[in-house]
Amino acid sequence: MERRVRKGAERVTGDDVADMLAEMGPRLRAAREHRGATLTGVSDATGISLSTLSRIETGRRKPTLEVVLKLAKEYGVSLDELAGTAPAAEPRTSALQRFGDDKAVLPLTRYVGGLHAHKHVLPAVQEPPARPRQVSHDGWEWLCVLYGRLWLALGGQDLVLSAGDVAEFDTRTPHGVANAGPGGPVEYLIMFGPQGERLRPRTPPAPGPRAR
Repeated sequence: MERRVRKGAERVTGDDVADMLAEMGPRLRAAREHRGATLTGVSDATGISLSTLSRIETGRRKPTLEVVLKLAKEYGVSLDELAGTAPAAEPRTSALQRFGDDKAVLPLTRYVGGLHAHKHVLPAVQEPPARPRQVSHDGWEWLCVLYGRLWLALGGQDLVLSAGDVAEFDTRTPHGVANAGPGGPVEYLIMFGPQGERLRPRTPPAPGPRAR
């Protein structure tokens, strides 16, 4: 028998709860990065072990309510934001989950470990930004800019990526992003492998010129 939980006038099924927990990882990671915090710093501040935080962000462990409450307080976000149930501010980004005024995140796959994808939107800025805050963690990331100009600070490099540009890197290298503005918003896709998984091109090589 399917379990259902009443939530106001709507019903939340057991599958809905599983989906919320599955998508909690990228939201927690986005909230942490928005604060410019490292996993080590969050572990020291909350008493949650580093391995637990890492496993939650990479989808290998479901967070408990106690952990979610601690992290929501540490990151300054609401439970609705982390659960993906907060009302959206704009129709265009109705599916995107916002974190303050700086970033919106849309999970594109269920966050159950292995390769997964999500879309990020950075709002327009009026002034040239400061150099992005950098973080590092296990994994491999593939990033593709869809719209706008994205500043990628990768180690000691500073790259400005435009629509159609792609970057991939080991996330143990300190990295951070910002809208390269001033101008419009930036939209980009991320595919991330928490265990260092990488994309594997399967397109066969183009045939060479035929002999005449």
